[in-house]
Amino acid sequence: DSRQLLSPVGFGPAVVTMKLTASLALAFTAVSQAQDSRGGALHHQIEDLRAQVLAQHQDLESQRQQLAAVISARQKARSLADLASHDEFVKKIAELKATDTSFEGALDSAWLLLCGALVMFMHAGFAMLETGSCRAKNAQNVLMKNLVNVSVGTLGWWASGWAFAYGGPYDADGMLIGGFIGNGAFFGQGMLEHGPTGISALPEGATTATALSWFFQWAFCTAGATIVSGGVAERVKSPTYAFYAFLMSSFIYPVIVAWTWGYGWLASVLGVGTMDFAGSGIVHLAGGVSALAGTVVLGPRKGRWEHPEDFEAHNLPLIVFGTFALWFGWYGFNPGSTLGMSSKETGALAAQVAMNTTISAATAGIAVFVIRYAITRKYDVGGLCNGILAGLVSITAGCGNVEVGSAFAIGLIGAFVYQGASMLLQVLKIDDPVDASPVHGACGIWGVLAAGFFDWGQGVDHFHGWSGFSCMANEDGSCQTGIGGTAIGAQFILIIAVILWAGTLSAMAFAVLKVNGLARIDDSTEEHGMDHKQHTPNKAYSMGAGLPADQPHSPNRVQVIERRESKEMKEDLSGLQNKSAASASGASSPETGN
Repeated sequence: DSRQLLSPVGFGPAVVTMKLTASLALAFTAVSQAQDSRGGALHHQIEDLRAQVLAQHQDLESQRQQLAAVISARQKARSLADLASHDEFVKKIAELKATDTSFEGALDSAWLLLCGALVMFMHAGFAMLETGSCRAKNAQNVLMKNLVNVSVGTLGWWASGWAFAYGGPYDADGMLIGGFIGNGAFFGQGMLEHGPTGISALPEGATTATALSWFFQWAFCTAGATIVSGGVAERVKSPTYAFYAFLMSSFIYPVIVAWTWGYGWLASVLGVGTMDFAGSGIVHLAGGVSALAGTVVLGPRKGRWEHPEDFEAHNLPLIVFGTFALWFGWYGFNPGSTLGMSSKETGALAAQVAMNTTISAATAGIAVFVIRYAITRKYDVGGLCNGILAGLVSITAGCGNVEVGSAFAIGLIGAFVYQGASMLLQVLKIDDPVDASPVHGACGIWGVLAAGFFDWGQGVDHFHGWSGFSCMANEDGSCQTGIGGTAIGAQFILIIAVILWAGTLSAMAFAVLKVNGLARIDDSTEEHGMDHKQHTPNKAYSMGAGLPADQPHSPNRVQVIERRESKEMKEDLSGLQNKSAASASGASSPETGN
């Protein structure tokens, strides 16, 4: 009975204390058992969670392995697909490359066609300049001669000129075998290839047609022959000049091209080669020295040094227009000689060439204008025009390897070279109606030398030449050193070679024609003018056309000269009659002595 156990009467104090202690122990034991029960449940829960995590980890590892297997399988499948489409892939790459090269070829073709047309337009400038510089009585003949020059020169270039200049054959390094003259592609043969599916105009591996180069170089060829026309104007027979133009374009000029631009012996002379970017020596010096040979062989025009006032230019507007036309065409002549426009580097070089050309022309024109004014104290428009042309010729060789400051100096020195050569011709009484040999010959020599002296390489140690913005390099890519002096020596060799070849052959051609009476017109034709004697209509100008019948018009220069000559003849005749009468009177008078 609990009441008995707890009763203080039935038990003593010790018994009560023991009972309390036992009760507390039982309570603590119960609590401890309860806590142990809850802890065990928590432990079981943690173990369950751990098992679940391990299971998920195993699942993830399994999935990772499966994914890796899938990726590997796909990679293998892709490799197999790539192998299967390899031919198609190569085909696509080839198409992309073909598109790229086709675009480059189109740009180069458009550039050279444009520049070739500009050079061809220079013939209009030559024609106007020469016509205005000569006398009115021969104006029509001069115009005809320029037209015949282009037409006959074209046939000569087609027949053999291109073949001798660029006909090859070439060795593995691209140099002309034999180094002297080409021997293929006469009359344009081989420019088109016939195949089973049609005709190909592009040589294997080329991006432009051979006909493109033919056209561009043709314009240069006929321009060189036209230079001679001015030197022999007003006295050479028209058929004779036509024959010479054919000879020049079909043989004399092409051989010089073969030596230089055609990778002949001058292209590698002294191990450096010559530098003539657009033709100061190849075109202008060849034409200038040939013009000098022709005018010396033919001799001066009748009365040239006895009555110099009768031989002044008869039409300055034509001269000025001709000069502007030539200057304009020169932007095809010089920048076009980059021979392409398919890269940013080539475009930059063409821009530099155009800038150099402009500065040199302007500088030389003003310099000659000032020189002439200092000499005569009068403005000389003709001198200004020839000064501009002198600057253009002077920069033509080095326009692609000199800085613009050098172009200024080249033009300035070229002005003095031209003026000195022009004055020398007058001292020697060499009759060059348009100063063709001073402008193209003397300044052509200076231009070739200037390309060596002013090359924009570092000092005289490096030489750039045909490399443009880059130095001439060794096989390992390093710049060649110590070749500046050698390069200048090569320029002298070019000058000597051109003078000996073109000058000698031209002099021989005109001399043979002269000996056989085929070179020079007769005295009567020269006196009355070739227009009057040989052309229809018999004059280039009709000053009175369209005026009322009762309105007088000013006589042209031919009529003025004829009237002055007639007046002089009448005065001479009257003087002879007076002398005869005086002699007769003296003989009959006794006061007059013998």
